[in-house]
Amino acid sequence: MFMTMKSWKNQQHLLNRMGIKELNTAYFTYPGVQIYLTLLLMSLGGAAFLGGHWVLLLAACGVPLIGHPVVWYITHRFILHSKVLMRFKVTAKLWKRTHYDHHQRPNELSVLFGGLHTTLPPIALIYGPIGFLIAGPGGAALAIASGIFMTMFYEYVHCIQHLGFMPKSRFLAFVKRAHLLHHYHDEHGNYSITSFWLDALLGSYYKDATARARSATARNLGYTDEVATRFPWVREATLAAERAEMTPPRGQAGPSQA
Repeated sequence: MFMTMKSWKNQQHLLNRMGIKELNTAYFTYPGVQIYLTLLLMSLGGAAFLGGHWVLLLAACGVPLIGHPVVWYITHRFILHSKVLMRFKVTAKLWKRTHYDHHQRPNELSVLFGGLHTTLPPIALIYGPIGFLIAGPGGAALAIASGIFMTMFYEYVHCIQHLGFMPKSRFLAFVKRAHLLHHYHDEHGNYSITSFWLDALLGSYYKDATARARSATARNLGYTDEVATRFPWVREATLAAERAEMTPPRGQAGPSQA
């Protein structure tokens, strides 16, 4: 079923109130995921048409499987949890949309998904050239397909981590516990999604709440009232979004007119 972004957002998508069935429906009807699937099939078709040596194609396909955890960790830890983006008007709204909103409203599915304008360009610009160097045009198409698949896989696992129950799978239960510590205990750690070897290697992994003191900024990522006074753009965008949500559609009476 194809939906517009507006009609999808008009439905309530709270992960802590969903089961797997409801998640699957919300996930696969999300317009961004449907675009991922379309581009994934197109990239696979392009790889099949362009061809190449199967060993080199497998190597090109494997690059995102290995590289995606590294790219995600670097992006999450050193960009999204940096205080740089909030300080500039040109990047503040992007930071708000891509990460601040998710920490503010961690169970809201609409702010969990990455924007296509922030996910597709890196996939094409990072994995495409590497795949081309390994296996030519077919390798570039296959590496892009693999990058799209990894993005979809990461976002799906990320959704599961915010469901209101503990999964039976030992793997999913492990990554859920680690990720919830990142959200509700100390955001300066457990940056990964599906594997935490980089966290362990770089000293940012912690097993449970007894390992660290609770952070006071896990929800606001350090964007306090004091910081907002100096750099107001995230706060202004937040207030504008709240006003837009309270404004009734054209032709519909507001609360004071009802």
